[in-house]
Amino acid sequence: VILLRNIDPANGLCNGTRLVVRGFERNTIDAEIVIGQHAGRRVFLPRIPLCPSDNDMFPFKFKRKQFPIRLSFAMTINKAQGQTIPIVGVYLPNPVFSHGQLYVALSRATAKRNIKILIQKEKPKEKSNNSMKNIVYKEVLTG
Repeated sequence: VILLRNIDPANGLCNGTRLVVRGFERNTIDAEIVIGQHAGRRVFLPRIPLCPSDNDMFPFKFKRKQFPIRLSFAMTINKAQGQTIPIVGVYLPNPVFSHGQLYVALSRATAKRNIKILIQKEKPKEKSNNSMKNIVYKEVLTG
């Protein structure tokens, strides 16, 4: 699973932290941090109160408690930024659209041999050389 809120950053519980669930209780989840300097640490994730931002729709205050996690078999390039991931698979159905995005995706891996890339043709009948443009804005690099 992936954590969706900053709960305790000093102890590794911040937005984007990847965890393995070890057990469920009524109001807590027993989990283990998978990656980073806190890898291997067992933590308990509480239900937290969440209030919808459009709370003006009702004549009463709507609040519910839920676990701040989401199932995660994959993540966006932006979500992976700043993390080290032992084995990286990058799925690029379309060209990257932002300066440095391809670099961020590929530099998450610990070794070149641990990177797999899937690039699909935009048009199935089109002949392709399986290449991807790396978008670089020279203005950003030269100041």
